Amino acid sequence: MKDLKMTNRLLLVIVIALCFYLLKVLSFIFVPLVFSMFIALLFLPLMRWLRNKGIHRVLSIVISLIVFAGVIYAGVEIFALASREIRNADPEFFAKAKEKIAYLITSGQEMLGMEVSSKEAALKDVAEQFNFAGKLGGAFGAVSNLLSMTLTTIFFTVLWLAESINVQKLLQDFVIRNEFTSVKTFMKIESELITFVKVKFLVSLFTGIGFSLACIAFDVSFPIFWGLFAFLINFVQMIGSIISVVCLAIFALVELDPTGTLLFFVLVITGVQALFGGIIEPVMMGKSFSINVIAILVMLMFWGFIWGIPGMIMSIPITVFIKIILDEFPNTKKIGSLLSGPEFKAPIKLKK
Repeated sequence: MKDLKMTNRLLLVIVIALCFYLLKVLSFIFVPLVFSMFIALLFLPLMRWLRNKGIHRVLSIVISLIVFAGVIYAGVEIFALASREIRNADPEFFAKAKEKIAYLITSGQEMLGMEVSSKEAALKDVAEQFNFAGKLGGAFGAVSNLLSMTLTTIFFTVLWLAESINVQKLLQDFVIRNEFTSVKTFMKIESELITFVKVKFLVSLFTGIGFSLACIAFDVSFPIFWGLFAFLINFVQMIGSIISVVCLAIFALVELDPTGTLLFFVLVITGVQALFGGIIEPVMMGKSFSINVIAILVMLMFWGFIWGIPGMIMSIPITVFIKIILDEFPNTKKIGSLLSGPEFKAPIKLKK
């Protein structure tokens, strides 16, 4: 009997490892599939509202896709605006940037006691390290992969909205056998994921606006680009906020006085990130998204390893999805509680 239990556990470990291996190998299918599921969940309330108004399902799907296309078009226009901002930059800025980079390199070499090279040699070394020409082809490949993933995501989104793939039915057939429980679980998943996306979008939007305004106030170049960068990178939980502050602080070295102005600028953008990411976001997320910090970091690294940047973006929604399902079964409820963060408890009043 013990041998049978041990064999079953060993088989379970092998099956889980095989599943994660397939998720990594077939990421070109699973990433757009999961992305499209979250997008479809966002449009389900709109689809339900249109259906209650007596509008045919096909027309509802068309309206939802038009709204989705409008969002994509707005995003492309913002990207184009940021790229035009960089293309139309003053040539003196790039000359100044080269001078500042060369100065920082030579200063660093002097501090470390290394042989100090000329400014031209320092810039040449940086260019060779980054290998800009070699990475140009990689950039084209990344754009091609992004376009392919976007088209695949749109295709899967249409299937989700047309209910060719029904999440609630899948939950009922393969995970939760009881129909009432599966419907309740699906509605909870839908509600919490919509809350997450709405809050994350608003927090990222205001963070991006805050970064742009800080760049304008301190006369740092490319405020639209840095606002867009902060908005996008903020979707990567925890790490994104650090990356945005560090990258903008390093870039500001080119234009700001490193003695006082730069420090004040870094404090301002750090304050913006702390206000929206550290205070407002947890308050707006509420108790439903109280996830353990360690669980967030582990899931961030795990899904980042499996699916790269898309996995890091989707790590928290996937964690919430798993936690809700684990909470529905008595045998796995303890595992779900390990993912939970500390709950708020009211102070105990002592009796007189």
